[in-house]
Amino acid sequence: MVGPVLVKLNGALGIPMKVIEITCLEVWREISNYLDGEVDAELRSRMEAHFKTCAHCKAVLDGTRNVVKLVGDGIEYQVPEGFSKRLYDKIKNK
Repeated sequence: MVGPVLVKLNGALGIPMKVIEITCLEVWREISNYLDGEVDAELRSRMEAHFKTCAHCKAVLDGTRNVVKLVGDGIEYQVPEGFSKRLYDKIKNK
């Protein structure tokens, strides 16, 4: 899935610049780097344009952001007794 080509104006010069399209697969490969602020400005612009037009990739971004937040907050959650065994058994039987 690829969104439409967007046109941005380049700062004070007002020169139209195309934001080159990016595929969902390319977005997925870079989502972690995007969230960590480790993509260059050009790729960040392409990804942000894609998120505006692709609901699926926006959902993947939001979900990944939530997982990072949950894992990164350091809070441990108690699970009910027997939960780990039931989860393991479900995974094993699939």
